[in-house]
Amino acid sequence: MLALGLAGAALADSIDGTLRVVDGDTVDVAGVRVRLHGIDAPERDQPCTTLSGQNWACGDWVTRRVHDLFDGRAARCTPLDVDRYGRTVARCTVGQRDMGQVLVQEGLAYAYRKYSMAYDLDEKAAVIADRGIHGFIMDSPARYRLTRIEGRSAPDPDCRIKGNINADGVRIYHLPGQAFYERTGIRPEKGERWFCSEAQARASGWRPARR
Repeated sequence: MLALGLAGAALADSIDGTLRVVDGDTVDVAGVRVRLHGIDAPERDQPCTTLSGQNWACGDWVTRRVHDLFDGRAARCTPLDVDRYGRTVARCTVGQRDMGQVLVQEGLAYAYRKYSMAYDLDEKAAVIADRGIHGFIMDSPARYRLTRIEGRSAPDPDCRIKGNINADGVRIYHLPGQAFYERTGIRPEKGERWFCSEAQARASGWRPARR
């Protein structure tokens, strides 16, 4: 029996094969790109901050951990849908273990409650234990994707000063914590840019924001 996803594509009963990790919530199985159902892991380039204020590459770490746990192993995935990028959305088991549940329990992914409550309690237990990503300060992956698209999130966590150009052509830089920092997006195609220090911003012709 076949099911139809949102994109109208027919979904097979199961996808069986060797699993290859793409990132924290995306894998390839038997040549099929699969987005794991019910979870949302940090993007590969997503940073986080330690409690002591140190920036850290959480997304890369998560991808490596998922790779160590599951890459190269035999998997069976049950397709549930097709997402807007054409990926099969599926629940995958590896060695009789629900892969999505393991990742949430280990603090390597969030329960994606927008689409499923299946891993709600697993995430709450991981949060209480400060397991994995819950031991750090970071945006949800969904918020990170949104701010990255809008140019509001720094591509380099060590270079977070925003060099904005206002409607009058004045070059102004905004520091994290200032009044207009969060709402300011950087558009490189308009000449705006990110700076790693105030000295760099001033030397490049930008002045500090007044508040």
